[in-house]
Amino acid sequence: MQAFLVSTGIVTLAEMGDKTQLLALVLAARFRKPWPIVCGIFVATLANHALAGALGAWLTALISPQTLRWILGATFLAMAIWMLIPDKLDSDAAERQAPRFGVFGTTALLFFLAEMGDKTQIATVMLAARYEAWFAVVAGTTLGMMLANAPVVWLGERVTRLVPLRVVHVVSALIFAGLGVAALVIEV
Repeated sequence: MQAFLVSTGIVTLAEMGDKTQLLALVLAARFRKPWPIVCGIFVATLANHALAGALGAWLTALISPQTLRWILGATFLAMAIWMLIPDKLDSDAAERQAPRFGVFGTTALLFFLAEMGDKTQIATVMLAARYEAWFAVVAGTTLGMMLANAPVVWLGERVTRLVPLRVVHVVSALIFAGLGVAALVIEV
């Protein structure tokens, strides 16, 4: 249960102001069809994070626990720094994409590609490696993505105005830094 809750919380916070959240806003404004957009986000996230979780599980079989602990700690500290750098979205990229695959297909494809190498995907790899609980981590990170992105699709800019993004980024950075230090200090 801890792997699920930590994964959900970390990804929900990490996703605030992220490029995929901005992409959700752009798609919602462009297509004005929230259900296919939310379903596309869900399918893309589930596929992307399932692959990332599998990579994390594979790493635990490949790398010694001590080495993995150092990699995990360093990665979380790097994520803390990365959280302080706000993402920007090339709005023309979404505009150039014709709804050739429909709203659902376009959303799923754009989200899957936008998540490649993103901080939430990297967090999923590291959380799966840390907790050795693939299903709980993938379920938690997928829920975290949905908690952060679905409201944006339905409520648009009003959601992002409720809490200053800078505060969310700082809190997220502190959480990642805490996890990084804990991974380096606490022997598993």
